[in-house]
Formats: sequence, C-alpha cells, structure tokens
Amino acid sequence: MALKKNQKRKKAEENVKSKPYQPLAWFFTVTLILAATMAAFNMYPWYSYAFTVSNLGWVLIGYLWKEKSLIVLNAGLTIIYIIGLVSDNYM
Repeated sequence: MALKKNQKRKKAEENVKSKPYQPLAWFFTVTLILAATMAAFNMYPWYSYAFTVSNLGWVLIGYLWKEKSLIVLNAGLTIIYIIGLVSDNYM
C-alpha cells in the first residue's frame, strides 16, 4: 500500500516538473494579477489591455501544454475583452 502511494506521488512530481514553459506561464500569471489590480483601481482602459495580453498569453500556454480547457477559457475571455474595447472605442 505504501509502495503504491510512493509511486503515485513520484509520478505526480514528475508531471509537475515536466511542464515546459514555466517562466512564460509565470510571466502571464503576473500580468493577470497586475490587470486585476488595475481593474480594482479603475484604471480603464489599461486593465482591459492588460487582461487581453495576459489572456492571449494563456491561450499560447494552453496550446503549448495541449490543454484545451486553458485555450477555450482564455480565448473566450480575450474575445470578450476585445469586443468590449472595440465597442467602447469605435461604436
């Protein structure tokens, strides 16, 4: 029983270590947190641009990691932000 637990834990650790592009993922995580901070202080439209860039970055990370859920979520959010920016600036 303990042997199986150790094997599962080692496999989980290998999966975490094997994720490539970690520095890029952390960069876009930081930009996402900065965008949320800007939104909290109502720094419009800058926070919308920051959210767009960080979500586009997470689409890229999702593609590189082959994680469809990341791609769908962040592509959807990117489209929402772009529609909002376009409608606010051009309509």
